[in-house]
Amino acid sequence: MRLKISLKGAVQGVGFRPFVFRLATELGLKGWVINDSSGVEIEVEGEEKALQKFLLRLNAEKPPLAHIYSQDVEYLMDVGYATFEIRESRGEGRKEVLVLPDIATCEECLRELFDPKDRRYLYPFINCTNCGPRFTIIEKLPYDRPHTTMKTFEMCPICKEEYKNPANRRFHAQPNACPVCGPWVSLYTSEGILKADRDKALKLVAKALKDGLIVAVKGIGGFHLMCDATNEEAVRLLRERKRRSEKPFAVMFRDLEQVSVYAEPTELERALLLSPERPIVLVRKRRDLASSVAPGLKRIGAFLPYSPLHHIILRSVDFPVVATSGNLSDEPIVKDNAEAIQKLSSFAHMILLHNRDIKRRCDDSVVKVIGGVPVPIRRSRGYAPMPAKLPFKLSRKVLALGGMLKNTFAIGFEDTVIISQHIGDVENLETLRSFEEMVFDLMELYEFEPELVVCDLHPRYETTRWGEVFAQSRGIPLIKLQHHYTHILSCMAERGLKERVLGVAWDGTGYGEDGTLWGGEFMVCDYRGYDRVFYIKPFRLIGGERAVKEPRRVALSLLFEMYGKSASDLNNETVRSFTQDELKNLYIAWSKGINSPYSSSVGRLFDAVASLIGIRQKLSYEGQGAMILEDLYDPLVKDHYAFALEDKHIDWRPMFYELLEDREKEKVPSRFINTLAKMCLEVVLRIGVEKVCLSGGVMQNDPLVSKIREFLEKENFKVYTHQKVPPNDGGLSLGQAVYASL
Repeated sequence: MRLKISLKGAVQGVGFRPFVFRLATELGLKGWVINDSSGVEIEVEGEEKALQKFLLRLNAEKPPLAHIYSQDVEYLMDVGYATFEIRESRGEGRKEVLVLPDIATCEECLRELFDPKDRRYLYPFINCTNCGPRFTIIEKLPYDRPHTTMKTFEMCPICKEEYKNPANRRFHAQPNACPVCGPWVSLYTSEGILKADRDKALKLVAKALKDGLIVAVKGIGGFHLMCDATNEEAVRLLRERKRRSEKPFAVMFRDLEQVSVYAEPTELERALLLSPERPIVLVRKRRDLASSVAPGLKRIGAFLPYSPLHHIILRSVDFPVVATSGNLSDEPIVKDNAEAIQKLSSFAHMILLHNRDIKRRCDDSVVKVIGGVPVPIRRSRGYAPMPAKLPFKLSRKVLALGGMLKNTFAIGFEDTVIISQHIGDVENLETLRSFEEMVFDLMELYEFEPELVVCDLHPRYETTRWGEVFAQSRGIPLIKLQHHYTHILSCMAERGLKERVLGVAWDGTGYGEDGTLWGGEFMVCDYRGYDRVFYIKPFRLIGGERAVKEPRRVALSLLFEMYGKSASDLNNETVRSFTQDELKNLYIAWSKGINSPYSSSVGRLFDAVASLIGIRQKLSYEGQGAMILEDLYDPLVKDHYAFALEDKHIDWRPMFYELLEDREKEKVPSRFINTLAKMCLEVVLRIGVEKVCLSGGVMQNDPLVSKIREFLEKENFKVYTHQKVPPNDGGLSLGQAVYASL
């Protein structure tokens, strides 16, 4: 008999064809295997029992990086194949094969990298079919060397033999190379003058880091800015040059042992640090690095080397290094050599380049354990562009543009949504250009033509404006979808939920259907629409956008709501941060609604608490106050403040009256977070929908999510949180893609 097998999924560039070759040969089967634009095609013929064993072992023993999403099997008459062979790839047909993310250096390659007897000893571009770059080097499908940025490097005879030998783990490893035939590194001064190549360049990088200098290093998906994470002067200089006053820097450690000197990762966090995706993981600090690494926070973003180049650098120094994105704050990460010389020379004393081109920018991913579950905070390198598989099929091919902050976009077809890498905040021309470049790049890679565009409802989002122009130019429909409903759709889709749910969407801000700013929403949702059943009682944001950056303005607005004009006479941290003239003018703005829109945002309530207890009056980055409050949470504090449910409103005023009178200031953050969880419980009990989805940026708060889960599960409600896409705006594109899909 003959079996024809069609596989779709992440099955190219993972050693799948040599695996099939070895398996078929071992079982005495004849036929062939081939890559095509849809995935992998296999034909095997032989005895029926051998074919059954082949089919069973095909799934049970597949390569570790392979993901099979669909498998079509057809039994046919045999045609008398003489051998089993691996055929040349073919590129015609519909592009359905999934592109793999970039995978961290495997243990076998690491052993070779640091073996003085190996021909790839200290070679910064060592890889095999189990590791190395994929997404950042592929130019088109199918995934073969001529379709990657490695096409300019002709393999030497030894590398070519490895590449063609099905028994070798480098069989069809598309970036395969060695010091004789592959890419190399070069070190330049900030003025663009060549200092050294290859091994000498690497030694000079190590010396520069030891001397307290800043080095820009080209990696897999872009550049890092690196310096000694234990050197306060070096870290402070990097902050000054990058114009990033307090936002925490990520720190790359040599290995888990070094992480444990400075931090206390849990077992789950250790597993995440070691995972093939190698994300930045938020872990509790044990002792300080340089104080400027993560000012005022009890957690640091730690990660391990994921490319051979990183491994070489971290083993060349005896300290961890700051490894932050190589860009000016709020601009896209730099990826090209000429761009690096132009843009990073003002940050770095030296720039380490290499001549393997990066096809697409891909920043580091960030993961946090929330409620006992790993949750992506930024989904990018290592994860993108792996798809979300849906429990239903989409009715149309859709381009989903995401939001403005922490942007990702997505393309959706059939039961698959492919979500882009993290793009960032689309607030300026540079990031808008990067967004547009990536949209067209992904569409071209998959030969994708959308039939529908979905964007955020906010009229001032750059992504919304771009979507209007794009849809009009293609003559296709555009849907503008409410922000918080989209958050809940995102959670429903990734968790495979089809039925109606109660969604709790809490974040900093989002444009509401009534023209106000939402952010404390309870919605009964399905894929066709929502009912806003409860929300935080709206309050004014004095100064609009300024209130987002100045928690004291939010707190003052709440005080005006509670005490009227006499709030100006109160003796607390918020009021003391203003002059009397400022208080008079701000009261007028508040009372007359001058540039003071209404908001129901829970994120802004966090800001108000941070101001009232003297933690922050102004923020230097988004979410700073909330992060500090989370750090101050004490699980031993069990009580909470009062609140009231009135019509569809949750009245926050009783909570803040009690909070202002609370003499145990150190317990305020815990009681505040407990109160929010109690609000959730009371609303869920009143509405009575069994399945509850938690989404939005506020749901990145570990104690809050843990407490909500504890309260609701005790009452037999089922709680669903994010695990595959971020609860913040980085997950919006998935929710947009699935709207009205059933």
